[in-house]
Amino acid sequence: MDIGTLDIRQVTAPEDVSPGLRHALVDCWIEVTNAGGAAGFPFPPIDARLAAPAVDSLVAGLAPGTSRLVVASLDDELVGWLNVRRDPFELIAHWGTLHHVQTRTGLRGLGIGASLMRRVREIARDEMGLEQLRLAARGGVGLETFYGRLGWKEIGRWPGALRLAPGDDRDEVLMVLAPL
Repeated sequence: MDIGTLDIRQVTAPEDVSPGLRHALVDCWIEVTNAGGAAGFPFPPIDARLAAPAVDSLVAGLAPGTSRLVVASLDDELVGWLNVRRDPFELIAHWGTLHHVQTRTGLRGLGIGASLMRRVREIARDEMGLEQLRLAARGGVGLETFYGRLGWKEIGRWPGALRLAPGDDRDEVLMVLAPL
């Protein structure tokens, strides 16, 4: 399937998130979570009452040096997004963390997630001055393979850290991308 031209841009300030983008972020997060995605809400189903405050909190924290949204659009419609953050504390300011990597469920497998990940690597290195990126992924859903194809390395695992339901414990997989 030809997806056309993917537009990937970053948002670095709360005032740059239009009402339309906010709504699209909320809708995407609901869609991904309710399809079983590991995007920050472990217990589907969710709705806007849960997702909207989370988006608002994330947007309120946007700042060029410490937190950015990277959004992917096709034909002016949001198809995926992620958040990259860094702590300004001098001891750890050289690395950042990825959060909420997600793509619309009907468009998975078309390279949107990989494109987002390649672009955030450039932003982190070239614009934020980061030397490495970290993330924590839910084990058992194939995320290690996805990130591994993009150069990420598993550096640790917390066995059974995530309890999705009685008898359904998952590992939290710690991954790093370095150097950028």
